[in-house]
Amino acid sequence: MRIAKLALAGLAALAAGAIAIPALAQEHGAAAAGGEAEHAAAGGEHELLAPRGGWPHEDYFGTFDQNQLQRGFKVFSEVCSSCHGMKLLSFRNLGEQGGPFYNAAFPNPNDNPVVKEIAAKYVNQIPSVDPDSGDPVKMPAKTSDRIVGPYANDIAARVLNGGALPPDLSVISKARHGGAAYVYSLMMGYHTPPSGLTVAAGQHYNAYFAGDTAASWSGDPRLKPPGGFLAMAWPLENANVTFDDGTPTTKEQMAHDVAVFLAWAGDPKAVARKQMGAAVIPFLLLLSILVFLSYKALWRNIEH
Repeated sequence: MRIAKLALAGLAALAAGAIAIPALAQEHGAAAAGGEAEHAAAGGEHELLAPRGGWPHEDYFGTFDQNQLQRGFKVFSEVCSSCHGMKLLSFRNLGEQGGPFYNAAFPNPNDNPVVKEIAAKYVNQIPSVDPDSGDPVKMPAKTSDRIVGPYANDIAARVLNGGALPPDLSVISKARHGGAAYVYSLMMGYHTPPSGLTVAAGQHYNAYFAGDTAASWSGDPRLKPPGGFLAMAWPLENANVTFDDGTPTTKEQMAHDVAVFLAWAGDPKAVARKQMGAAVIPFLLLLSILVFLSYKALWRNIEH
């Protein structure tokens, strides 16, 4: 009887935990968003921007729109990849279920012709050695290769960027409070510096970049502009991207799409986990009910 009670209590705890996990996750997300708001208040004094429609993928059962992921990847490959890589992501991940180029006809993403074409033509080809001459060459990437950056190493990256090291974007949405909202806000946060704010050569003012403008502000300290300075110029200012699905190429649209793509890249299995959770929670509840009924049936004639 004691064992049965313990088993019942354990299953009930599992079911309650399974139900509580999404809520805790949302609370954690809200806390993270709140942390970003506080962080922005320290350096930016305003909340993060959100595009029209918000971020559906962040809901309990939210998913990614494949067309938007494809647009976001195009913005990344044609704009962002000139400085940044995604070394934690392989080309084949783009063709996995839930990815921007998933095709049910190719369950093995390595066989996906679109992924093969992207890898073979990608600007950041994989450094290799010519087996005949020993000379360094750049070979077309394979689907199993990582999406590396354009620079041979960090030293070369710093030299070509005025001492600044462009961060890898594999998990940028996880590494920054606010996730996709941070990326979107940063992309849309380039503004003309207010009068009285001195911007050093090679630096660019961004109202949503975490920093402190106090040292460069000559006005009232209580009115110092929000944001900070970064070495990257506005990457979307002269971007010439044409979306294959006919979506208008506006700055807001490009920023929205690339932010969502980077959110997917930072956690490609998020949707699969949500779908598994949706199936597991009812199972645990049903199992708890069955165990309870079994417990009542087995011990109904025994005083306890």
